[in-house]
Amino acid sequence: MSSKSYLIIGGTSGIGECIVEKLKTPENTLYVGSRSAVGVFNKNIKNFKVDVNKKSQLDLLPDELDGLVYCPGTVTLRPFQSLREEHFRHDMEINYFGALSVLKQALPYLKKSANGASVVLFSTVAVQLGMPYHASIAGAKGAIEGLTRSLAAEWAPKIRVNAVAPSLTDTPLSQHLLNTDQKRQNSAERHPLKRVGKPEDIAEMVVYLLSDKASWITGQILAIDGGEKGRQIGQTDWQGIFDRIDAMPMRRAEMGEKAREEK
Repeated sequence: MSSKSYLIIGGTSGIGECIVEKLKTPENTLYVGSRSAVGVFNKNIKNFKVDVNKKSQLDLLPDELDGLVYCPGTVTLRPFQSLREEHFRHDMEINYFGALSVLKQALPYLKKSANGASVVLFSTVAVQLGMPYHASIAGAKGAIEGLTRSLAAEWAPKIRVNAVAPSLTDTPLSQHLLNTDQKRQNSAERHPLKRVGKPEDIAEMVVYLLSDKASWITGQILAIDGGEKGRQIGQTDWQGIFDRIDAMPMRRAEMGEKAREEK
């Protein structure tokens, strides 16, 4: 197995920590940036401090990078009228502008990857579904989805860029949404697979997108959501739609007959 170098921002907690665990092999070298810079697992893991709010400089990088994962995120759920401008700015700073800063600094190293590099960003299923109280975070993650597609087109064929869009996942960031049995049950029932996501669920897809097995995948937003997006489609009244379509020729005929009678 060939050696790879990966940069994981936000890699000491939640999904990011799980990604680090799955990439941790004797062949790989991991550069893990976080606010705490803790959790050195072995000699192939280089931990360093980074604050995406302050656009920290990434000084500890190798000559070339084979992959980059940007994990930092926020969960700002409020009615639109109670959201202030600083809420929107905060979500954009961490989710979007933080990612921009890291991408700009890492790009020269990603370009040097011998077999092509892979970038994985994070969105949310709320962008595509449209969910109440998600205006701020969905706006920031919507920007990430646009960025993902734009960079995938611009950086091809040397660098692939994809994003994952999870539904509610059991991480420290979302604990206020899962801190009672009732909340956890309600959240599980919302998903066709009847549970909330685990960090491992998301990390598996991220590791796949970083690998050579995903070498023909770029510019994609992949929903890892326990079927929630499908549930929304399943709730559509398809039978009612088909009934109305079937009735259209009959209604047109009735209208034509009525028009002739009026003449």
